Amino acid sequence: MTPGERVTTTLAAAVTTGIGASLAAVDADLARRYPGAPHTRRPVHTVYVPADRLTADTVRSWGTEALALLSEHAPDAASFGTVLGMPEALAGPVRARVLAKLEREPVEDLRVDFEDGYGPRPDAEEDAAAARAARLIARAHAEGTAPPFTGLRVKCMEAAVRDRGIRTLDIFLTTLLAAGPLPAGLRITLPKVSYAEQVAAMARLCEEFEKAAGLPPGRLGFEIQIETTQAILGPDGRATVARMIDAAGGRATALHYGTFDYSAACEVSAAHQAPDHPAADHAKAVMQVAAAGTGVLLSDGSTNVLPVGPTARVHDAWRLHHGLVRRSLARAYYQGWDMHPGHLPTRYAAVYAFYREGLDHAAARLAAYAGGADATGGAVLDEPATARALSGFLLRGIDCGALDVAEVTGATALDRSRLEALAGRPAPDAGA
Repeated sequence: MTPGERVTTTLAAAVTTGIGASLAAVDADLARRYPGAPHTRRPVHTVYVPADRLTADTVRSWGTEALALLSEHAPDAASFGTVLGMPEALAGPVRARVLAKLEREPVEDLRVDFEDGYGPRPDAEEDAAAARAARLIARAHAEGTAPPFTGLRVKCMEAAVRDRGIRTLDIFLTTLLAAGPLPAGLRITLPKVSYAEQVAAMARLCEEFEKAAGLPPGRLGFEIQIETTQAILGPDGRATVARMIDAAGGRATALHYGTFDYSAACEVSAAHQAPDHPAADHAKAVMQVAAAGTGVLLSDGSTNVLPVGPTARVHDAWRLHHGLVRRSLARAYYQGWDMHPGHLPTRYAAVYAFYREGLDHAAARLAAYAGGADATGGAVLDEPATARALSGFLLRGIDCGALDVAEVTGATALDRSRLEALAGRPAPDAGA
């Protein structure tokens, strides 16, 4: 066709208009249910601390203990790389970043646990613990020592502990508000969810607290912990997770996999309860599909193998944890639980190595795509969806501290705003 050549059509304009009108409700539903991934920083892990063990020094002490373990059991880049199967050229910069992270910000996401890690207590004792935890968190935020994300895990919505969980949440939030505005990174975790109605009840509870406390509608969100088989497959044979996200009414922020409760519910023997068990993979695959595009984030579970004792035992535990984290990252689970300070070195090592190993390849493909060239010699044909994935990968690497903006820009010739555009993130003035 030559420029200016006239084209003809058969359909009347009313046909296009009519089809658009018939799909208007679908368009609105897609926009509401599938807004896309949030474009803010994501934590790479969650650390759970029983409420009675929380102190003003908890976060710093985790960093100190992690640094001491590194110094004792992997004192240099060569030994660190040998333990984790990492070439020294990579182990050097990764270990340096791990050390800096443990000094600066050892914990990214702290959850004060009032559930399994805390257990049943007299009401007066749990009341006091909830108020104390809120005061400690408020003080840490005021002093600038709090992790970027903090909050609590309450007891579940099952009848035996429901009232206790509601009261603990009320005390915690009320005490926190008394000290000032709620922290931006506030997180609330609802465990052992089996029915969508329990999620709806939690959403109503958040709404009622907002009204009573004068908070803006929607200020409170919560994470749904997937620990029961009913959360994956309901008694009617339908998948439950998507119904739970819908029941949250826009308040669901994340789905967290609970390794040990879910494994036990499937009658997996204790020796085989792990994040890489086939039962875990099935549950997490269902979670992943249900959450895709909704803006609800995913978190993997934890390992209970702790890096303690003689060096050989510490190394074994580190290799196990490092491998599990890398496995999760490859499966697009960018967050997980850590149960011990000794898990921090391998958490950050796995995360940093994942992005640093992928930097050159992702940068070359993205630069070629942005420039209209082919970086693979015809072996790979990248599409806009792949460009979104490549730029999203690099942005996550920057956000978690694995990569520097300057080195990504140097490798791609793209600044952050261009990376965000390719990732499909809205411009700041568009409400990002």
